[in-house]
Amino acid sequence: MPELTARRRFLVLAICCMSLFIVGLDNTIVNVALPDIQRQLHAPVSGLQWVIDAYTVVLASLLMLAGSTGDRLGRRRVFQCGLALFTLGSLLCSLAPGLGWLIAARTVQAVGGSMLNPVAMSIITNTFTDARERARAIGVWGATVGLSMALGPVVGGLLVGAVGWPSIFWINIPVGLAALVLAGRFIPESRAARPRRVDPAGQLLVIALLASLTYGIIEAPSAGWISARTMLCFALAAASLVGLLLVESRRPEPLIELRFFRSVPFSGATVIAVSGFAALAGFLFLNTLYLQDVLGYSAAKAGLYTLPMAAMTVLFSPLSGRLVGARGPRLPLVAAGVFITASGLVLTGLSATTSTAVLFTAYALFGIGFGLLNAPITNTAVSGMPRSQAGVAAAVASTSRQVGQSLGVAVIGSVVTSAVVGDFRSGFAAASHIGWWIVTGCGLTVLLLGILTTGRPARRTAERTAAAFTTEDTRTAVGSS
Repeated sequence: MPELTARRRFLVLAICCMSLFIVGLDNTIVNVALPDIQRQLHAPVSGLQWVIDAYTVVLASLLMLAGSTGDRLGRRRVFQCGLALFTLGSLLCSLAPGLGWLIAARTVQAVGGSMLNPVAMSIITNTFTDARERARAIGVWGATVGLSMALGPVVGGLLVGAVGWPSIFWINIPVGLAALVLAGRFIPESRAARPRRVDPAGQLLVIALLASLTYGIIEAPSAGWISARTMLCFALAAASLVGLLLVESRRPEPLIELRFFRSVPFSGATVIAVSGFAALAGFLFLNTLYLQDVLGYSAAKAGLYTLPMAAMTVLFSPLSGRLVGARGPRLPLVAAGVFITASGLVLTGLSATTSTAVLFTAYALFGIGFGLLNAPITNTAVSGMPRSQAGVAAAVASTSRQVGQSLGVAVIGSVVTSAVVGDFRSGFAAASHIGWWIVTGCGLTVLLLGILTTGRPARRTAERTAAAFTTEDTRTAVGSS
């Protein structure tokens, strides 16, 4: 790809961030609409979990494939295809006449969304060739993730309150169409010099693993945690994981590059992403049901109640990017873990009479923690990796975020649903305590791994991993010449 002017590079970054914004917004905007969807489409709690997880599971399953497809067929082409599918899926969601139709439309959205994040990151890493410029661009990217996901509940609440739940999907349509046109105008086409091969076995095993695990967890409260159906799902998930590890370790160009995990910072960033985004998904899911079903607030009021979280995320996301650039990922990761843990602890005593001051304190604490989280995850995942591997590494980090969200909704939603005694509305607050303890545990995981995976010994493993890939790339280049 030819060197672009500074202005053109900024435009490319802005267009990529537009796509990320609507994908991130869609991850959280749906939560505040769940009670309305439940009433109008007569959906059980498990149905609400599937409205979220149909999106995140498909997204997580296809991110790696989409990244390699962009390298092979052309990044701009795949990026534009993703925008078109995501926009179409949003339109179909807004027109869905029933729960099944809505879940199906969410999968269409997710297929399109899977073509946006990793491909856009690959476009950015190949557009910003200077290391310092690239670090700043990735910081903007991480801040956009935090901003979009924080604004989702607020924007969703206002839209649902004013127009109804279908409107939360309308907002994607003009942004998606604008990004589609601008991408064709300003983003140059690019491909990898040596694209990765397709790995159909690995792809099928990833889908089987995530789908069976999520299905088993979500349906367990109704089917029974030790029922034959639930156990069969968990057995299939375990077999898929074993098969995935065996298949990927033997392929020269696997879907998931297991050698990345020799880098302690990369492995830590992956687990931190799963834990942090599981906490976010659980936080939003429980909070929405509490504010609207237990306290009886409207969607608009429930959305406005999350403003402390959104405001803190908006403030601390760019600060996190600057901290990562100036001092590395340890400080923001440790601080993120502290604040998420503190927020979860505050809410472990939640009741129908909990004061607004306590709620706002917990929301603000969580917003600070989540705002600090994104930039160090992305930076750590791609830090030290050669340019040829940066897109693949970023795709693994993005996949980890989606896996975390899927598991957060599935695990916390199912555990809390199983713990409800008597009427859902009167029993939910007490039952949610176990969910908030899980959120607290996720925060502690972020805190501990933030300390353990960012020291000098850990960084040396990242340097060795990057050196091994660089050496391999050099040998390949020499062999092909």
